[in-house]
Amino acid sequence: MNKSSEFAVDEAALRVDLAAAFRLAVHFNWHESVGNHFSAAVSADGSKFLMNPKWRHFSTIKASDLLLLDANDDSVMSGPDAPDPSAWCIHGAIHRAQPNARVLLHCHPKYATALATLKDPTMLPIDQNTARFYGKVAVDLGFGGIADNAEEGARIARSLGNHSVMMMGNHGVTTTAGTVAEAFESLYFFERAAETQMLAYASGQPLNVMADEIAERTAEDWVAYNDSAFAHFEALKGMLDRTDPSYRD
Repeated sequence: MNKSSEFAVDEAALRVDLAAAFRLAVHFNWHESVGNHFSAAVSADGSKFLMNPKWRHFSTIKASDLLLLDANDDSVMSGPDAPDPSAWCIHGAIHRAQPNARVLLHCHPKYATALATLKDPTMLPIDQNTARFYGKVAVDLGFGGIADNAEEGARIARSLGNHSVMMMGNHGVTTTAGTVAEAFESLYFFERAAETQMLAYASGQPLNVMADEIAERTAEDWVAYNDSAFAHFEALKGMLDRTDPSYRD
């Protein structure tokens, strides 16, 4: 098999996984009207990437619907299927500047977004799930309205840095990883962790925050469980296959 055919097979599989992520976001009630975007790089430098079309509900996304875009080609914004400006601003800038951020899942799930509205939206290590993210979250407090210009995109990309999660103050959350399965697992656990923290805050009782060394060790311990992301994602795709496999089309 030559390199081009290998690449085509990889893109086809990536399309299916990314389409599944959209449908699963609906299952977990992380979607928001016809907004928010997931993307995945298909080129080695990250500049060519797949993303959902403008204003399409996550529940309808199919593998064949995903746009193939070039982060270095602004002319896509004048095409008939152009993404909306905020999607291009955030995803285009990060894929252009951060080639290791292969998959970007950006949305506004309920608890992560509630946490993002706090003056200090830091994820505190108060249980195993919150400690999973210790030292891995970039916190961006520079929100200046809906992101829709190159300068704001570049600023967001710089804010992400080499972190795997970005808590976007007054906005939402973005998770990144090398695969859709890993980025989805990160989003899944981040939302669960945010729920735990917001419920703990709501109790009005003092939080029992782990010591730094315990939190760091817990985060490191999670690495041994990384393969569970793939098992979880395959199980969730199986659920979709039993109920509505059209995401694969």
